[in-house]
Amino acid sequence: MTSTLGGFIRKELKQALREPRMRLLLFLMPVVQLTLFGVALSNEVKNVRLWAPIEANDTVLRHVYDRAVASGWFLPAEADRNADPIELLRAGRIDAALVPPPGGLTRELGRGTANLQLLLDATNVLEAQSIEGYVRNIVARVVHEDLEVEPPESPIRFDTRVLYNPTLETAYFMVPGVMAMLMIVTSLVLTSMSITREKELGTFEMLISAPVTASEVILGKTVPYVVLGMATFPLILGVAVFGFGVPVRGSLPVLGFAALVFVCTAVAIGTLISTFAQNQQQSMLGAFLFLFPAILLSGLMFPVENMPEAMKWMSYVNPVTHFLALLRNILLKGGELVFVAERIGVLLLMAVVSVYVSFKRFHTTLQ
Repeated sequence: MTSTLGGFIRKELKQALREPRMRLLLFLMPVVQLTLFGVALSNEVKNVRLWAPIEANDTVLRHVYDRAVASGWFLPAEADRNADPIELLRAGRIDAALVPPPGGLTRELGRGTANLQLLLDATNVLEAQSIEGYVRNIVARVVHEDLEVEPPESPIRFDTRVLYNPTLETAYFMVPGVMAMLMIVTSLVLTSMSITREKELGTFEMLISAPVTASEVILGKTVPYVVLGMATFPLILGVAVFGFGVPVRGSLPVLGFAALVFVCTAVAIGTLISTFAQNQQQSMLGAFLFLFPAILLSGLMFPVENMPEAMKWMSYVNPVTHFLALLRNILLKGGELVFVAERIGVLLLMAVVSVYVSFKRFHTTLQ
């Protein structure tokens, strides 16, 4: 190695590691993220909210339900016994429902055989398939241990009704997630580099010396990226619908408004990242360190319900989580009003907070 090359290498290493925040991004954050993901991410389906209209004298259904809850895979759903299970599934209040025959499962078994129906929300295909397997095993154990009927004969005929994705198309589950991922990547990364690019090129001095306010500077640097982000949405939606056959069962104006709120939130977060970064390298790393956990913890690949209770807050403050839930609800379920309003409200709150902090951090004078 020549002395010249060695000098270049030492110079680049010193320049890259000169600032404390860059050392923090390079060495500490990967360790923190790996620790969090190792604890939070799991493919095992659990904490499934199970609902059943159990009558006081329906002991067999009570045994099935109690065994399901005791297994650790299911949680008792907080919903009225007389509620419509399909509406509960559509509103996202439950994940699965056990529907006995009229008069109850026990009464029907006294006449010979009985049908027990399982209603599943199949917007998450992998989760629905796992839930069906769990319930089948639990019913088989109740038949064998409680009713003392040996397999393969069973007095309970198990029937599964899959809602919102009856053919179990994987594209219906994955494509909305990819849509959310693409929109936040383009909106957030481009915005996070907008102000730091001015700093690096030396044009930031000219910008702040002009007779403009901080509000005008921030809006001028963010509104174009909102427009660009929304310009890509019809293209992405068109590919999803016409290329992969994803249905649009909800309102297109509501879907467009949800996308606009999400893009505004992503742009606001990108602007906030740019106020902390001193150059484009830092802004790119900051955007990546935000995007990586945001995508993994959104429910795109791993169910949010699997996360430990103490760590679920990371998904609740993640804009991708809420937009992905909106996409799946509007596209596949038709858009339940209360659910859509709540998720859009959370995204609006995130955008307002990010914009407020960005204004507080931004100064029209060089530091």
